Amino acid sequence: MGKYATISVPAEIKKVLKEAKGENEWGEFLLNLYAEVKRLRSEEAFKKLARTLTDEDLRVIVESSREFRERFAFR
Repeated sequence: MGKYATISVPAEIKKVLKEAKGENEWGEFLLNLYAEVKRLRSEEAFKKLARTLTDEDLRVIVESSREFRERFAFR
């Protein structure tokens, strides 16, 4: 078993988190929460990038990627 640490949080926050975690262990719950936040941030960054790119930008990216794959070969 790994080492354990205590994280101090206000009692009202712990109460909310305890309800949200349900039957999960704290470590599992916090890692799942972290993974979800990380996924959502990545998704939002992708959407933001997609909004800034024009159709022409996307076409150039796809074409460049295709050319790179065609030219790239192990020797």
